[in-house]
Amino acid sequence: MNQNGNLKKEGVPLQQEHFELPFGGKNLIIETGKFAQQASGSVTCRFGDTIILATVTLAEKPREEIDYFPLTVDYQEKLYAAGKIKTSRFIKREGKPSDEAVLSGRVIDRTLRPLFPSYIANDVQIIVDVLCVDGENDSDIPSLIGAAAAVAISDIPCDDIVASCRLGRINNEWVLNPTFTARKKSDLDLIISATKDKIVMLEGEAKEISEQDFYEAIIFAKKHIRQIVNFIFEIQKKIGKQKRIFSPPKIDQKIIKEIKDLSLPKINEILFLEKKQDRKKKIARLEEEITVGILEKFGEEETNEKIIRQIFREILEGTVRDKILKEEKRIGGRKLDEIRPLDVEVGILPRTHGSGYFSRGETQVLTVATLGAPSSEQIIEDMEEEYKKRFIHHYNFPPYSVGEVKPLRGPSRRDIGHGALVEKALKNLVPQKEIFPYTIRLVSEVLSSNGSSSMASVCASSLALMDAGIPIDTACAGIAMGLCSDEKNNYKILTDLQDLEDTKGGMDFKIAGTSAGICACQLDTKTKGLSDEIVSKTILQAKKAIGQILEKMNSVLSAPRAELSPYAPRIITLHINPEKIRDVIGPGGKVINEIIDATGVEINIEDDGLVEITSTNEEAAQKACNWIKELTREIKVGEIFTGKITKIAAFGIFVEIQPKMEGLIHVSNLKLHHIYNLNKEFNIGDIIKTRVLEIQADGKIRLGLVKKS
Repeated sequence: MNQNGNLKKEGVPLQQEHFELPFGGKNLIIETGKFAQQASGSVTCRFGDTIILATVTLAEKPREEIDYFPLTVDYQEKLYAAGKIKTSRFIKREGKPSDEAVLSGRVIDRTLRPLFPSYIANDVQIIVDVLCVDGENDSDIPSLIGAAAAVAISDIPCDDIVASCRLGRINNEWVLNPTFTARKKSDLDLIISATKDKIVMLEGEAKEISEQDFYEAIIFAKKHIRQIVNFIFEIQKKIGKQKRIFSPPKIDQKIIKEIKDLSLPKINEILFLEKKQDRKKKIARLEEEITVGILEKFGEEETNEKIIRQIFREILEGTVRDKILKEEKRIGGRKLDEIRPLDVEVGILPRTHGSGYFSRGETQVLTVATLGAPSSEQIIEDMEEEYKKRFIHHYNFPPYSVGEVKPLRGPSRRDIGHGALVEKALKNLVPQKEIFPYTIRLVSEVLSSNGSSSMASVCASSLALMDAGIPIDTACAGIAMGLCSDEKNNYKILTDLQDLEDTKGGMDFKIAGTSAGICACQLDTKTKGLSDEIVSKTILQAKKAIGQILEKMNSVLSAPRAELSPYAPRIITLHINPEKIRDVIGPGGKVINEIIDATGVEINIEDDGLVEITSTNEEAAQKACNWIKELTREIKVGEIFTGKITKIAAFGIFVEIQPKMEGLIHVSNLKLHHIYNLNKEFNIGDIIKTRVLEIQADGKIRLGLVKKS
C-alpha cells in the first residue's frame, strides 16, 4: 500500500483453466480465466448441472472512518437459471432477494469473514450469481466452494483456505451433498464449512439426532471437506495472484500504556455490574473520557480517535478474556456453565390462539401462535420449485430491545436468519398435515436482548405451540454456547453467551433440541476455526443446559393443551372420491360457492380428494361437511332413498335422491296396474320412497318404487 492508502495492483492475468475433483458421486468443476476477469478473483463452480459464478473484488482505498472489516456478500438467484419467467404480469425483473437467497448469502459470509485479516479497511465484496440449476443439486454448496476459490486465487489476503459440503443421513448412512429428493428422506440436513484442520461454520436441522451422532456427522464431513480444501489449494498454487500486503497500523506503545493505565481500574468495576444497559452506558462514558483525554495529551499528530477507541476496545475485550481464562469469572459473576435466571409464562394474551413468554437474564421473547385454514399456506416460488409452506416462523428484533433508536425498515438479514433457524428447530416436531391440517404461523417479538434472542425464540415458540393445542410430542429448547480463547490455545467454553463475552477468540454456537436429541444448530466463530475437542465439549455442555431449560419449561406447561383456543378456527377433513370433486365444485364453481355462501366456511379441495372445511363456527363447518357428504355419497344397489320427483315422462319418472343426483323409475318398476298416463298418478314435487335397483356402467341409476307418499 502506498502512502495515500491506495493499493498497488499486483499479480498476473488469469489464463482460462479447468479443474475437476470427483466428490460425492459427481464431479466438482471449477473454471476460471473466462468470465469477469476485472474482478480481483472469479470462478465458475459446477456440481451436476448446477453452475454458479463467484466473484470477489477489493476497493482501491480504505474507509478511514470504520473499525471493522467491511465485507459484503450478495447471493443472487436469477430465474433464467431454471428456465423461468417471473409470474407477475407487471414486473419481470427479479426484485429483492428471497429469504432463501438471504440465508445462502449469510452462510457464505459466516464461512469466510473470520478468515480475513480484521485490520483490512478496504471494502471487500463477494457476489455469487446462480447461472444454471438442474433441480437436483442445491446451488448453495457450489456457491460456498466457488466463493472460497475466488478468494483463494485473488490478490486479497486470507488467512486460510476453507471449503464446504452438505451432509445428510438416510437409513443410518451418511450421504454427501444429497439431492433435493434425497434430503426429503434424510433425518439430517447439515452444511459444514471447514479449513484443513478446523470447523469454521455450521448451519442445519435434524430430526432429534443424538449428540454423539451429530458430532460424528461433523467429523465425517470434515474429513471429506479436506479433499476440497486441497483441491482449492492446488488451484491457488497454479493460478493464484500474488496477495496484496496489508499491515495493522503501528501504534506508539506509550499511548497503549496510557490508555491501559486510565481504563483498567474502571473497567474491572464496570464488568460486574448486573445490568447490561448500566455496563453499556458506563463503558461508553469511559471510552469518551479516555478518547478526549488522550487526544488532548498526545495530539492528532501522534494518534487519532479511531486508534484510541480501537485500543480501548481491545483492552476491554482482553480484560473480559483474562477474567474468564485465569479466574473463570464471567460478566455479572456467573460460573462458566451457569444459565442466567429463567422465567416462563403461557397464555398471557387472551384472544390469540396461543402465546409463550420466555426470558433468560435480560433476554425476553414473546411468541404468538396463529392457526389458519389450509388455504393460508405460503406459496414459495424460487429457482428450483414452487411449493407451499404451512409452518412459518417470523422473528422481529426492534431497536428498543437493545435500548436504541433506529428507523423500522422491515426485517434485516439477521432477522431473516434468526427466524429461519427457529423454524428449522421446530418444523420437524409439528405434526403432518394429515394429522393437523392447520397452517401455523409463529411470530417471535424480541422485547429485550442480551445474548441469543434466537434461542430464546425457540423456547418461547415451543411454549406457544403447546399453548395453542398443537399436538407436538415434546418441548424444544435452545442455548447459545460461547468460547473464550487466546493465542496460546487456552480456552474455556461458556454456557449462555451474553454481550461482552462475544468477542475476538470466541464463537456463537447455537444448539436447539429436545430431551431426545438435536433439532437445529448454527455456528459462527471469531477464531480461525474450532478444534474437534472444542466442538465435542460444546455439544455435551449444551445438552446439559438444554435439559435444565426444558425442566423449567415443562414445570409450566408439559404437554399441548387438550383443546384449541375458542378463537381458533375449526377444521373438518374428509376424503371423497377424486372423481366426485367436480360434483362438489359444480359448473363454474356454482355448487361450492353455494355451500360457502350458505355456511360462511372456507373449503379447500386437494387433487387426491382431501377436503378441508374451515370455520370459526363449528356448527357451520358440520353443515358444510354433511352437504359435501351428500353430494359425493357413493350410491349402492339396495339402498333406499326418499326423493322428490323432478320430471315425468311417458316411460317413467325421474327422482332426485340426492342433491344434483337423479335416478329413473321405469314404468315397469312402478308396480302399479293399468297406468296409461303417469301425470294422473304423480306430480312434479311429490315425495316418494325408492330403492336402487341398478347402477349402470355410464353412471345412470335405475330405481324401483317402494312407497308413494
